[in-house]
Amino acid sequence: MTENRARRSPGPTVFTGARLIDGTGAAPVESVAVAVEDGRFTYVGPEGSRPRIDAATVIDLGGRTLLPGFFDCHVHFLMDSNADFTGRLLTNRPTVTIFERARRMRETLHAGITTARDLGGIDAGYRDAVAQGLIEGPRLHVAVRLMSHTGGHADFSLPSGFDPSAALPEPFSELADDPVQVRLATRRLMRDGADVIKICATGGVNSPSDQPEDEGLTVEEIAAVVDETRRHRGRPVAAHAHGAQGIKNALRGGVSSIEHGYLIDDEGIDLMLEKGAFVVPTLSTFHVGRERFTAAAYEKKMRMAEAAVERLGEAVRRGVKVALGTDAGAVPHAQNLRELGHMVNLGLSPLEAIRTGTLNAAQLMGLDETLGTIEPGKTADLVVCDGDPLADIDVLGDPANVVLVMQEGRLAKRTLAEAAR
Repeated sequence: MTENRARRSPGPTVFTGARLIDGTGAAPVESVAVAVEDGRFTYVGPEGSRPRIDAATVIDLGGRTLLPGFFDCHVHFLMDSNADFTGRLLTNRPTVTIFERARRMRETLHAGITTARDLGGIDAGYRDAVAQGLIEGPRLHVAVRLMSHTGGHADFSLPSGFDPSAALPEPFSELADDPVQVRLATRRLMRDGADVIKICATGGVNSPSDQPEDEGLTVEEIAAVVDETRRHRGRPVAAHAHGAQGIKNALRGGVSSIEHGYLIDDEGIDLMLEKGAFVVPTLSTFHVGRERFTAAAYEKKMRMAEAAVERLGEAVRRGVKVALGTDAGAVPHAQNLRELGHMVNLGLSPLEAIRTGTLNAAQLMGLDETLGTIEPGKTADLVVCDGDPLADIDVLGDPANVVLVMQEGRLAKRTLAEAAR
């Protein structure tokens, strides 16, 4: 992805009076100063040792908590709700849809998500528009479209024969039915700007022709996708996978991450540990009202709820790597950090949960050399919140408590009462 923001570089900024959670999983440090120059952290340390920087804007945080900018590794800016597939996406004029997506992206940034991975539904132009400073939003990696076999999770054809995905200005689906076709589909997606390939290893909640436990692409087909990406700069492959067998098929095929993973069994956990793959649990989808789903989809979703917490909790207990993702779009946008509380309910500590949305997520997206922690030399993405997220992780889930967001050294959101001096 090209980062070429067509905006004037801001002047230096110094934050004082910070309680620092650096994103590595280390314990918080009090009375920290953080200096930002030319879009990067240049000093992180005790206030008494901070360097004098001429013409710097100094912001006193008054003991508030300063954290890295967060990641959401599974969003869909395509929509506000699953109901959009038979509603707004089909009735809006396309230009209105574009501006609605831009609004969702801005609100997500202001909720503390400075980097996101859109796993199907928007084209690469949205990524480029953010990178060029044309719109506000998280820096993006995009999958462009979702790949499955005919009748799989990416096939939204209704019994009537109508396919709402095909009616959209930007089709949501990429259907392929053998190893040769999946190679061609992967090439099309990469040609169209995909940073990550999203495949369906199982059926899903919203697809009309399958069930979450059904298997999707075969091991051979998934391995062909992974091999094709290897030949072209090694893009990661993310696997939508609910059912136990489909999860194992995806891991044996070589995917980078399991998205959802609700019904993972012990053998699947063994494979995740062996392969070093990440799970992106998207637990927020169990905490929204039935009005966001069709009756059939809601039934599919909720029948997995109890097993999902038990099985993902076991994966966490055994040390599977976890990265934060919400499935925003299926759940409300700009409430992404509510997922942290659901992570804690799986058995992670608040510090470990925060790391799923900082360093772990940066590692999954291949951005950990420049993002994910607050360290000198790294890109200056940060979030300041009211309250203590280690005492109450849910304070981060309320965007009103996110009082400042900085992205690449630029203040994107600032509602602090204190004036910069």
